[in-house]
Amino acid sequence: MLIIAGPCVIEEERVIFGVAEELKKLEEEFPEFEFFFKSSFDKANRSSHRSFRGPGLKEGLNVLRRVREEFGLKVTTDVHETWQVEPTAEVVDMLQIPAFLCRQTDLILKAGSSGKPVNVKKGQFLAPWDAKNIVEKLKFAGASEYYITERGTSFGYNNLVVDFRSLPIMRNFTKVIFDATHSVQLPGGSGDRSSGQREFVLPLIRAAVAVGVDGLFMETHPDPDRALSDGPNMVPLSSLRDILQTVQNIRRALPSTDIG
Repeated sequence: MLIIAGPCVIEEERVIFGVAEELKKLEEEFPEFEFFFKSSFDKANRSSHRSFRGPGLKEGLNVLRRVREEFGLKVTTDVHETWQVEPTAEVVDMLQIPAFLCRQTDLILKAGSSGKPVNVKKGQFLAPWDAKNIVEKLKFAGASEYYITERGTSFGYNNLVVDFRSLPIMRNFTKVIFDATHSVQLPGGSGDRSSGQREFVLPLIRAAVAVGVDGLFMETHPDPDRALSDGPNMVPLSSLRDILQTVQNIRRALPSTDIG
């Protein structure tokens, strides 16, 4: 089972390497999980032009390369445009496509032909069965390993709703990751920035793991209330171990046919 975790956006090194160090400890403590450190070098779809976007491609990839080399962690990050795929694929172990770009055919094909695993966030506007078209594009591009991430559906009014029927529906044609922190996001809920309800992260994780998923995505930060992006829905780093213990306990209680 994949565990994709890290700060939403690449911030100062103290934060990034502090999270990486903790993830490495958790990787050793929970060998049944496959860990990926995730953080974005650019958040191209922020609510406001005044919001912090990240350090950019060159500096961001240097940070991710150091995380990979110094901590021995696998890393992943978002790509927003086709020209970013090649240099990013040289550094990361998996490419990620943001939800708003999940139907960008050129981007999907470029990522799929990179030789790296690809994780595509299902757009807030897609029904689960529509994600099959994304998978077909990835297959056409030659991707050998790919995932679709569920992160809730938007009905407007600054809210997202998770339909847990989507998990088994999509698992009929691909491996599925559940995004526990963006699923509790309130897009634009604070006017010029998003808000969130992190108190619901763990209940949704429990439900997703019980239903059956191939991985979990959780953004985490040592001090979410001071994070530069998505703080209201991020998990405090100090809570991560207890969350993983809960996930482990639920998985061990399930029949093997339910967890894949």
